[in-house]
Amino acid sequence: MDLTLISPVKLAISSATAFILPVLFVIVSGKNRTLMIYIAFCVSALASLVTSFAGVLSVTEGLTEQLVLPIGLPALPFHVRLDQLSGYFLCIVGLLSFYVSIYSIGYVRGFASGKPIKRLIVFYNLFIAAMFMVVLADDALFFLISWEVMAGASYFLVMFEDGHSENRRAAYLYMVMAHVGAVLILLAFGVLAGVTTGFENFTGYTFDAMRAVDFPVRWATAAFLLSFAGFAAKAGVIPFHVWLPEAHPVAPSNVSALMSGVMLKVAIYGIIRITFDIIRVYPWWWGALVLILGLVSAVMGVLYALMQHDLKKLLAYHSVENIGIILIGIGLSMIFTSLHLPKMAALALIAALYHTINHAMFKGLLFMGAGAIVHATHERNMDEMGGLIRFMPWTSVLFLVGCISISALPPFNGFVSEWLTFQAFLLSPSIPNQLMKLLIPLGASLLALTGALAAACFVKVFGVTFLGNWRGHNQPKVTEVGWTMRIGMAFAALTCLCLGIMPTIMINWMDVITERLFGAALTTTSGVYGWMWLTPVDPDRASYSGPLVFIGIVVVCAVTYLLLHVHSGKIRRVPVWDCGFQKLNQKMQYNAISFSMPIRRIFGYMFDIKEQISLSPQQRHPAFPLKSNYYLRIRDRFWGWIYKPIVDIVFLLSRKTGTLQHGRIHLYLIYSFVTIIFLLALL
Repeated sequence: MDLTLISPVKLAISSATAFILPVLFVIVSGKNRTLMIYIAFCVSALASLVTSFAGVLSVTEGLTEQLVLPIGLPALPFHVRLDQLSGYFLCIVGLLSFYVSIYSIGYVRGFASGKPIKRLIVFYNLFIAAMFMVVLADDALFFLISWEVMAGASYFLVMFEDGHSENRRAAYLYMVMAHVGAVLILLAFGVLAGVTTGFENFTGYTFDAMRAVDFPVRWATAAFLLSFAGFAAKAGVIPFHVWLPEAHPVAPSNVSALMSGVMLKVAIYGIIRITFDIIRVYPWWWGALVLILGLVSAVMGVLYALMQHDLKKLLAYHSVENIGIILIGIGLSMIFTSLHLPKMAALALIAALYHTINHAMFKGLLFMGAGAIVHATHERNMDEMGGLIRFMPWTSVLFLVGCISISALPPFNGFVSEWLTFQAFLLSPSIPNQLMKLLIPLGASLLALTGALAAACFVKVFGVTFLGNWRGHNQPKVTEVGWTMRIGMAFAALTCLCLGIMPTIMINWMDVITERLFGAALTTTSGVYGWMWLTPVDPDRASYSGPLVFIGIVVVCAVTYLLLHVHSGKIRRVPVWDCGFQKLNQKMQYNAISFSMPIRRIFGYMFDIKEQISLSPQQRHPAFPLKSNYYLRIRDRFWGWIYKPIVDIVFLLSRKTGTLQHGRIHLYLIYSFVTIIFLLALL
């Protein structure tokens, strides 16, 4: 089959439109719940796979295709474009949606039989289709409409279990932040479109028209700041992150995987599209701003994650951390571009793009794993878990792959992208700017701190959840999840491994993006020693071989296994040392709160912490109270610093405005009379 005969953009539009089929089927189908689930999610998986293939084809062939759709407003039709950048993000969204759709077959079947699932299936498909449309949009109108459909569909998915006040609060907060972000993006597009046509008409609403203009610095700065704030609100960048740890945990886990795995990346796509493709020329301080926000998000995100004992909330805060790491790469790339260092700019952007797909895969895997755990235990609190490795061996192994990947340990994918980001810091030449000379080494050290804290956090997650004994009060009957859920997780885990051991092939494939944006590529250096060695920018200073590291780890594990198992008697199983107590029980194990206590003591001033210990009357000696109660509450300081004063002011104004409503007709007539007099005075 000649792939050059296939039009990627038409294929992408057709497959994205196919998401309507499951929606229609669910609406007209009867009460056969199992058939509905199988057909709806199989169609979603197939459509996602085809759309992802269209993206791969676009990047591989280096094609840029455009279409004008016969829909939209009379003078403002919708424009669609599939180039290498949109193809790359189309591939990421499609690939994870494919895995999650397979996983969803088993996950949704596990819901209580009486729970209606039509709404979940309808908005799930609309959500994925809207993300594809955002990436494909080539004008401001289509982009914003797709953006709003994406936000609306995800709002209803967060509200799926609307019987809980926690879900309603999270959905409301998410919708408010999403619309604040959308308004800022709308204003940014308004500035760009207005400058494009001199504020005379609406023809500048297409991205093609904007690309043809060299924007004055002040207008470009206004558009960048507005758009960056709007996209940052969706991506969960600190201090716009407050909705994220509320909404992601309460959504169904297949939706959490998509929201954290790819919806946040759609916002990253928006930042890259506006900055590198439409505006193109910018001062260095834009990059410094992005770099600083990325560093703050990375460090604060992982610290907040360490403080959590709710498994899904912990993963949500890690999304803040990883978005920060992606922004570090983007910020560095902007700085290098403004300083006319295209090779370094390409390296930093490749690191950011590589971490984008890596985070999509391992975070999708971890949320699917969390969904499997919640599915089996009906618990999100890690302090009520333990010893799950004995009941869920498949899930534990796949979840461990996600833990290693997000901790940036070889041979999995997280290591490669963070290593590339370090290379962008360490290989940068002397920069003629004092602030940058301070920020670059500081950024490298903060990134190293982030990696160490992330590894500690996932030691806690895996150890508390899967090892030891059950810590909860009542141990439920836990069984392994079904095969479709395991297959979905296994695909994501396998992708993490492939991205970790074959980075050179991946970078050679995606290099066309930086070549088009900066006119510089890494291929000439990263592949100088073939597919075996990754050697960015300078082969004499840094190199990494994923295949050799993988083979070395496999050999060490195999030799160790053989040494221990060839001869019987090498392994002796003895009781765990119990510090002199008679018998170990669940109260003597480390839990999530106690594990993070040392970190809490060091960084506690960064959180709003309330900690109380109350002891019941002693029995014989003060060291042996009958009972002790421990209370710990950790709040996000950004909520108290920024959002609570705004909420208080809004409530105050609402109460003041409410006093105007007395229900008395003569007061309303007075209001009308005063208004008329005021208007007449103005005229």
